[in-house]
Amino acid sequence: MANSLVNIVRIKELRERILFTIFILIIYRIGAQIPVPGIDFSELKLYLQASSSDSGNPFFEYFNFFAGGAFANLSIFALGIMPYITTSIIFQLLMFIIPSLKKLSEEEGGRRKITQYQRLVTVPVCFLQSFITIQFINSNIPDEVIAMDNKLFFFITTIFVTTTGTLVLMWLGERITDKGIGNGISLIIFAGIVARIPGAFKQLIDKVQMGDLDIPIVLFILIMFVFIISLVIYEQQGQRKIPVNYAKRIVGRKVYAAPSSYLPLKINPSGVIPIIFANSLIMFPAVIGRLPFLANAGWMESLARFFKQDGVPYLTVYSLLIIFFAYFYTQIQLNPIEIAKNIRENGGSIPGVPVNKVEEYLTRVLNRIVLPGSIFLAFIAIIPTIIINLIPDFPASFAFLLGGTSLIIIVGVDLDTMSQIESHLKMHHQDGLVKKGRIRSRNF
Repeated sequence: MANSLVNIVRIKELRERILFTIFILIIYRIGAQIPVPGIDFSELKLYLQASSSDSGNPFFEYFNFFAGGAFANLSIFALGIMPYITTSIIFQLLMFIIPSLKKLSEEEGGRRKITQYQRLVTVPVCFLQSFITIQFINSNIPDEVIAMDNKLFFFITTIFVTTTGTLVLMWLGERITDKGIGNGISLIIFAGIVARIPGAFKQLIDKVQMGDLDIPIVLFILIMFVFIISLVIYEQQGQRKIPVNYAKRIVGRKVYAAPSSYLPLKINPSGVIPIIFANSLIMFPAVIGRLPFLANAGWMESLARFFKQDGVPYLTVYSLLIIFFAYFYTQIQLNPIEIAKNIRENGGSIPGVPVNKVEEYLTRVLNRIVLPGSIFLAFIAIIPTIIINLIPDFPASFAFLLGGTSLIIIVGVDLDTMSQIESHLKMHHQDGLVKKGRIRSRNF
């Protein structure tokens, strides 16, 4: 590992890419501390200290955690990059539903057009999330925090500033992808989550010092945390390799040997997307319940109470939604019909499987490997809620690190970035980051 770090510094191209990535992430973290115009930052800090970051509000925790604290600071990057992620997921679903859109993605230059459409659609999504953010400010934050006398002007300014902030984050992410190392959008989310780790540990230490938490319990949870990370790494890199043989090719008078390959089917092909989908649906009543015309609706309050985070209905429905979306999204990403068609068109075959049974075989294998993967994903997702329910004094910010979307993103992005660094090292004929085997990214 020491030699690998030295090689990273020696290789000019890799060194410049890493430094450029760090520079962009520093800009992002600085922007996350700059509040929107019209906010009295000192009053905001006093409010956050008095309310302990409103840890009992799942809406607040969800957005603030993935914005790296920018949501709590009401900064120019308060929305984070999540509107763009939401739009990207919607377009992937639309490509499955609308054949013309899928055909466009397969054409030359089509992917670039779809990316442009995603950027355009991100703008109204940002406006919608900004409006919900304003409703949260209006209903939760004291008037002293807002320094502007004209509230309407403040709300309009906040909508445009936070929307622009998300667009700037999209641009910064693209710069990292082009000139840095790793996937830019993923690294921005990663940086936002990692930035919350020191504060989460500080809250945990403060709880121990005040006597609210026993040291043996904390040590047990930390050991469990390390064990869970190991399981997530194993799950992220686990795959089923299906051998594929291709027919010999005759070019002129020469016969070329048939290449042998394999089809890698991951245990969890959909990654973190099922958790994001499930989170969005399960939090939908709490989010739209803050809209003015639904604020006093009795049925909405009942629905929000039914899906309260510490209840059995919440955990049950949340887990089932994750399993459902894991299967659903896997069918979109790895359509057995298309895979079987591509194998046949390229003269390939799976040993022991008749040509007309390839689709059925792939469907059966996918169903068998996705089931344990989706159950494991659901278990990881509900770990924070279980810990908070079992140990009420446990800091919610630290509990979110023990499972759910945050842990899978941290592990996945780290594996992706390490995989790219190892590829650069191998390309320059240097030792990789690991001695045995190699690091596989999530998108392998």
